[in-house]
Amino acid sequence: MVSAATAIGFLVIILINTVITAVVIRFFRLRLSTKWGAVVYTLLLIPLVYVATTILLSGAIGFGGTGVRDKGTALILVWVLPFTLGLSIDLFWMPPPEEIDFPDKQGKQQRSR
Repeated sequence: MVSAATAIGFLVIILINTVITAVVIRFFRLRLSTKWGAVVYTLLLIPLVYVATTILLSGAIGFGGTGVRDKGTALILVWVLPFTLGLSIDLFWMPPPEEIDFPDKQGKQQRSR
């Protein structure tokens, strides 16, 4: 049986990793000019961020508990679920990068005229 503190700790880690994933994917999609660039950076850098946040939150701060018996389920909860949620937030609920106007680009164009 999982204690309430362990379950709440996992929920905090899932929430933080989901927010990080959504923000990082959005940043890459907006700033990189190619679609493959965003995919490659997302697949390479988000797991590195997950390693850091998982070590920090579960080790140093102590969220998630140490009495987890099934490490595979813990990895799915802490890595796969937040990645999937963050990706779906960016793809389905945010406007596509092509529809976003950057104020910096418009300001620079107006100044150069």
